[in-house]
Amino acid sequence: MTRARGFTLVEILVALAVVAVALAAGMRALAQSADGAGTLKARTLAMWVAQNRLAAAEFARELPAPGRRTGDAAQGGTAFVWRETVGGTPNPLFRRIDVEIAEAASPDYVLARLTGYVAGPPPR
Repeated sequence: MTRARGFTLVEILVALAVVAVALAAGMRALAQSADGAGTLKARTLAMWVAQNRLAAAEFARELPAPGRRTGDAAQGGTAFVWRETVGGTPNPLFRRIDVEIAEAASPDYVLARLTGYVAGPPPR
């Protein structure tokens, strides 16, 4: 008796199960990569907003008063909220500025933090 060559039903089902698991793992890796790219974009835009806040403080004609300020900004079509904390330094001609940036949709999740120092005009 000659036996027909080919795959049995069980072999085909096992092969399909292996392919399904591999495709599911590939899709999960792709989804995580896309999510990571979105997070990286948001963090980059948030850092630009923080740098803009520090640059604005540097170009101001006077030292910022110590205290806390909040506001909103847009960058790359995304709305952000910022929080600034201005504090003193041992040198009275300088101020320390801590900036935190979060997306407007989730203001408690800080995407970027930046600290800078600004100098006031020299005494006359």
